[in-house]
This record gives sequence, structure tokens and C-alpha cells, in this order.
Amino acid sequence: MFLDQVKIWVRAGDGGDGAASFRREAHVPRGGPDGGDGGRGGSIHLRVDPGETTLIDYRFKHHFRADSGGKGGGSRRHGKAGRDIVLPVPPGTAVFADGQLIADLVARDQQVMVARGGRGGLGNVHFATATHRTPRHAQKGEPGEERWLTLELRLIADVGLVGLPNAGKSTLLRALTAAQPKVADYPFTTLEPSLGVLDLSAGIPEDERRPTIADLPGLIEGASMGAGLGHAFLRHVERTRLIAHVVDAAARTPVDDLETVREELVAHDPALIEKPTLLVANKMDLPAARKGWEALRRWATEHEIPAVAVSGMTGEGIPALREALAALLPAADELATPPEPAGVVVHRFDSTRDGFAVAHEAGGFRVRGRRVERMAAQTDFDNEESVERFQRDLTRLGIHRELRRAGVSEGDIVLIGPAELEWREAAWARR
Repeated sequence: MFLDQVKIWVRAGDGGDGAASFRREAHVPRGGPDGGDGGRGGSIHLRVDPGETTLIDYRFKHHFRADSGGKGGGSRRHGKAGRDIVLPVPPGTAVFADGQLIADLVARDQQVMVARGGRGGLGNVHFATATHRTPRHAQKGEPGEERWLTLELRLIADVGLVGLPNAGKSTLLRALTAAQPKVADYPFTTLEPSLGVLDLSAGIPEDERRPTIADLPGLIEGASMGAGLGHAFLRHVERTRLIAHVVDAAARTPVDDLETVREELVAHDPALIEKPTLLVANKMDLPAARKGWEALRRWATEHEIPAVAVSGMTGEGIPALREALAALLPAADELATPPEPAGVVVHRFDSTRDGFAVAHEAGGFRVRGRRVERMAAQTDFDNEESVERFQRDLTRLGIHRELRRAGVSEGDIVLIGPAELEWREAAWARR
């Protein structure tokens, strides 16, 4: 089964809690704090595996959770780090989160982190100062990231066979490669893309190139707007180096059929029409095809597009088709690299990463900012010392001042990350 789009949920591991302990040893009075840090949580990565061709591994399993970090211990012992998870994906996988592209993976072993594990909390040994030598609080572990991802596969092929249903694309793929796609005398026989490898040395002994050919389901008018099956596979054409328009030369209006397919390609992505193109007039074994071939050849001459007449059924013209493909495809060293740049990983600027923003909501006041939200998540609000430290940090960052400027008053609710707090001038109170 060919599966080219899935939705998965990923949850990185939480960081382990830091320890609040003291050195207790005979003949060592007032040993001081020795609480160790918690371990970091495991992260989740996606990595390109050339052995994968579809996203079928994620058909039934959609949830992935990494291990959390271990808690810190006494004697400054650090907690165990959580184990990372690496999920294999086929080359050509685009990764989306909240409708935005975050990575486009095409190169072998290319990897991207899609959920970062939480930091381990600091032990109380880090909070000892000259004026506060026995801190009795430690940080909690930072929660790991979680989100839904959409994985969308766009086949990386050198040649894409496109055309109307029943144009003979699957028969042509059989004639050119060892692939065995389903072939029948009715439209929409091909319900999913098929891949084959063309051995150019079979016709040209000195040519050692082995380009891949993708047979895409038939397009119909309106495919770019969702009609038929082809709209679901139009994205696979984006990555091909060469588009081969397969036209049934024995059809009633072969030139109109060709124009229909080209219009759908332009409607999907205008850049597709700029790709190297080859016109393949198929079914030349039928008597009516001779007239259609003449019309197609005139069209190809007017548009300066190379054309070749073949019969996928009888093998007529297949050697000429091999030579035409060999002439249009790049050299062997370029063919060995992906047809696109080696993938991209999108880094988006977060305006509140180090700063913060205060907004008035129906339930109270919301403070947003990656740094302050992490501080709230790592604060133990059941520990008085921990709350006091959180208060000092908010004052130092200017959040108290900004909340007063926004109109906060005694008893109002302030939301910071997962914490729901009640504003008090003297001290915070957790609801």
C-alpha cells in the first residue's frame, strides 16, 4: 500500500527534577547542600532512511513519546538522561506543524529535531549563596515539547509520467523498467504512484546512468481543484527533473488532452511548466494513432518540445524513447544527487523567546514568553523558598512592573505557562 500523508503526535520527555538534599557524614558538621541535577528528557528526531519508500510505518501507530529524565540525587548525583527516539522517513518527506513547513528532508541521513526534551531541574547545590547557605528547594524538570505533525511525502524521481487516465503510462513503465504496475483497459487503473528504474546501458552500453521513473495516477480536468485522483499526487511532480507527457495518440482530440494536463500542472504550480519536458505519443499500434501523432508533432514543433512516438504494448519506438530521455537527463554525477537542494530546516524567530508579553484575557492576565514560561514550569509552588525565588526573578525581568501597568489588582488570576496564580502584592499564591 502506498501511503504518502500521515498525521502523528510526538511528545518529548520531561526533564528530571533536581534534588534538595544535604551532605550528611560523620564528623562533617553543616555539610551543606549536595542535591544533584535532574537528567534531560529524551528528544524526538526524524531521519531520512533511503530504504523507506512510503509512510506505511505510520499507518497504525500515530503517537510517539520519548523517555523522561531521571531525578537528581544526593551527593551531587545527576539523573539519567532520557533516551532519544529517531523515526525513519523516506527521502522527500515534508514536515508541517500548525500548517507551517518546519523541514523538508531529501538527503540521505538528514535529520531534524521535531520535539525537544525538557531540561533537567537544578539541584539545591546551585542555589547556595554567601547569605543563604542552606537552600531547601530545587528546580522541577522542564516539560518536554509536544505537538501534532503532518508528514507529506513527495516522491523524488528523475522522470515523472503524467497524462490523462488510460493514456498508457503504466504500460510504458513496464516497457522501460522491470516494474510491474497494474495494467487494464479502463481508466483509473493506477490508484497510487509506481516507481521503476530505467537502465540506460541496455540501449546505450557506455551509459551507466540508472534514473528512476514515477508513474503517477491519471489527471483529469479540475484535478488541481480536487477532481479525480490526480490532485492527491500532483505534489509528486514537483520533485521530478523531467516531465514526460504521455498522450493517447489514438484519442479523438490528443492535442486538447495534452493541453488539459498542462493547464492542471500550471494551476497546481506554475513552476512545473518550466521543467524539461518530453512529449510521448503512445498507442502507435492503433490505426487512429497516425493522425493524432501528426497533430501532436506539429504542436511539439510550435512549442519547441522534443517528441517521440511509441507503443508501450508492442515496444515500437522504445529505443528512441530511451535515447530522448538520455539526452534530456543530467550527467551521472549530477544524477546521483537529489534533484533539489539537500533539504531545508526552517528556523522561525520567536519574538518572546527571551522577552515576554502581557495580555488581558477573559480569565485574567496571560504572560507569554519562552523563558518565563519555563521558569514557571520549573518552580515548585508548594515550596516557600522556590516561590520567593520565582518572585525575585519576575521582578528582575520587569514582569511585575508590566502587570501593574496592565491593570492587575489584588486577587486577579495570572496565567504563566501551566501555572495559574493569584496576584498578591506580598507573594504569589497558587490556585
